[in-house]
Amino acid sequence: MFFGMFLRGQPVESLRAQIDVPPKVFFKWMRLPEYDPDFRDHLRRTYVYRKQVLWIFDSLVTSSQSSTPSQ
Repeated sequence: MFFGMFLRGQPVESLRAQIDVPPKVFFKWMRLPEYDPDFRDHLRRTYVYRKQVLWIFDSLVTSSQSSTPSQ
């Protein structure tokens, strides 16, 4: 989905910001006392998943940019 948005002209940095969860935000979430252990586990999995999506997105963008002929 994000790569399709990139191909339609969305700025790369804007898309990266939508995908990523900054470490500061993640650690803030983990410190909140109202979150139970099950929810914290869900947050950890979500964080790892978003980082994987960001890695794949960056790989696709890099691949796409390197295959585009220079003008």
